[in-house]
Amino acid sequence: MKHYLSLIKFSHTIFALPFALIGFFLATQQTENGVDFKLLVLVVLCMVFARSAAMAYNRYLDRDIDQLNPRTAKREIPAGIISANSAWWFVIVNSLLFWSCTWFINTLCFLLAPVALAIVLGYSHTKRFTFFCHFILGLGLSLAPIGAYLAVSGNFDVIPVLFSGIVLLWVSGFDIIYALQDEEFDKSLKLQSIPVFLGKPQALRLSSILHVGCAVCMLITGYLLHQDYPSLGVLNWLAIVVFYWIIDLSAFDCDGE
Repeated sequence: MKHYLSLIKFSHTIFALPFALIGFFLATQQTENGVDFKLLVLVVLCMVFARSAAMAYNRYLDRDIDQLNPRTAKREIPAGIISANSAWWFVIVNSLLFWSCTWFINTLCFLLAPVALAIVLGYSHTKRFTFFCHFILGLGLSLAPIGAYLAVSGNFDVIPVLFSGIVLLWVSGFDIIYALQDEEFDKSLKLQSIPVFLGKPQALRLSSILHVGCAVCMLITGYLLHQDYPSLGVLNWLAIVVFYWIIDLSAFDCDGE
């Protein structure tokens, strides 16, 4: 179990889980039906299963590349701790568990589940043909607030979409920074990334622009929340301060995703 949790970097579920919970409780506030704890558990399980499938698939697909890279050669599959076949079955089981959970949520989530899986699993292929791979990763994680909102409300709304925009810009920005570690290695294997395409200075500049965009989305979201739900608006402003304080202190873990 320890090795599988390490394989999928389970601790990094924190990247998107809080935003999924935001989508859930926002929809709960709007429907005024109170918290459905069974539904909350299903949403959390969907988040965990989808992310576990995506991370394991990424490790499975990149096993040969990881073996060549000194930074990643000690990961579970290239190191022989977990076999490629076991990792593949782990992907299948988690994907099926994710889709099964959506069946108990509502029809819309069940029908959209394959689309979500296609995005989060498809990301792993993108670095082989496009430098937009960072944005596909961000898109995959950005599905969390919209998905959780749909689980409760069954329809789309502007505010959860804005929260998804926050996740998309935030994740894409720090993934560009993360990719700087492997710039030369990626060039040698003709893998695609923003650092490979633009070079380090321009990549860092683009990352900064994306994070400024993330901050702008946060401000717009805070304004809209304050207009419709004053109490939530106040909590949102406080959360923004904490969010950037944490980022300022710890940035992100370069040995993670």
